[in-house]
Formats: sequence, structure tokens, C-alpha cells
Amino acid sequence: MMQSLSLIQQLAIMALPLVLAVTVHEAAHAWVADKLGDDTARSLGRVTFNPIPHIDLIGTIVLPLGLYALSVLTGSAGFLFGYAKPVPVLAHRLRRPQRDMAWVALAGPGANFAMALGWAMLFAVVSSWMDLLAGSAEFFAYMAIFGVMINVFLMVLNLLPLLPLDGGRILAALLPPAWAQQYARSEPWGLFILLGLLFSGLLMPVILPIVQGLQRWLLA
Repeated sequence: MMQSLSLIQQLAIMALPLVLAVTVHEAAHAWVADKLGDDTARSLGRVTFNPIPHIDLIGTIVLPLGLYALSVLTGSAGFLFGYAKPVPVLAHRLRRPQRDMAWVALAGPGANFAMALGWAMLFAVVSSWMDLLAGSAEFFAYMAIFGVMINVFLMVLNLLPLLPLDGGRILAALLPPAWAQQYARSEPWGLFILLGLLFSGLLMPVILPIVQGLQRWLLA
């Protein structure tokens, strides 16, 4: 998409959409949890759309930059992945713990979908004002396209039914209590399973058609 741009230009285009994608995702979890009775995140200053309290040095900065640098050095498409500081949620403080945990979990991917819509709208505006914006148009058009891409990717990835991802939280909330307890035992291994699926290339053929279909629909 951005092969004609320098590395610095590419990083400048990707920085804002990526940071917002992972930090607003966590802010949405915090906001919904607070509304449903658990003020733990609010007490820690996490009910805010200011990215700074949500940034994780490794997950938000080092990991995405490292993956991108690796893709540039190897000349492969690769994938871009990142995360912010997880928002602490105490289920027993929610008004209806099982149901409300599903809403808290769904808030993150929901925020990514809303941001993807917002970036798609920016792309539509920039495309229609191309002559007026002159040299700035290409920069903002690329940024909007990447904003759609990263938010759709993170939304689909997070909805996988795998703990500790949001999809896993939603599934756990929908299962009968006895099944949910058994399912919760898989959480310590969930991140390793996810990374193994990503780096082995087994996961991308499954989620890529969904991601690309949503991206094309939004940018159309």
C-alpha cells in the first residue's frame, strides 16, 4: 500500500491510527465497566480517551515497531500487532457479573469498529477534497486507509473465542457456569496459543478473508 513512501513517512502515517486503535479499545472497556458498576478502572485513571494512561511500552510501541521493522528487513508483508495496558475489571463489582462481563468485553471490538468507520469517513472526505488539500491529501488518505485496516484487524482478532481475548470473555459469559469454569482454565495458555497461530501462519488464512472483506466494504 505504501511501498512508494520512505520508512519515516510510513511510520508517521501508521503511528496515530495504531496508538488510537489499541488505547481507545482499552478506554472503551474501562468506560463500560464503570457504567455497569465497577469503578476500578476509574480509580486508576483509565476512564479516559487520552492515550497516555493506556500506553504499554512493549505492547504499544516496541512490539509494533519491531514487527514492522522485521517485515521491512525481510521484504515480507507480515502483520502488525500491538496492545495497550489491560483494563482491570472486577466481575463481582458489576451489577450482573456474567451478563455485564460480556458487554465490557464487547466494548473493545466495538470501539475498533467505530474507529474503522471514522477512518473510512475521513478517507471519503479526503478523496472528495483531493484537489483542495493538494499535497496533504495523499498523507491523510494513506493514514485513513491504515486506520481502517488496523482497526478491522484488531476487531476480528479480538473476537476470536480464545481467552484472554474479548471473544473468549464473551463466550465465557454465555456458557453455563460449570462450562465457563472449565473454559477459564485455558486462559494461562491463551496468549501462547494465539502467538503460535499467528507466527505459524495458520491463523491468517482463517481471519484474512473476513478482515479484507470488511476493509473493502468500509472503504467502498
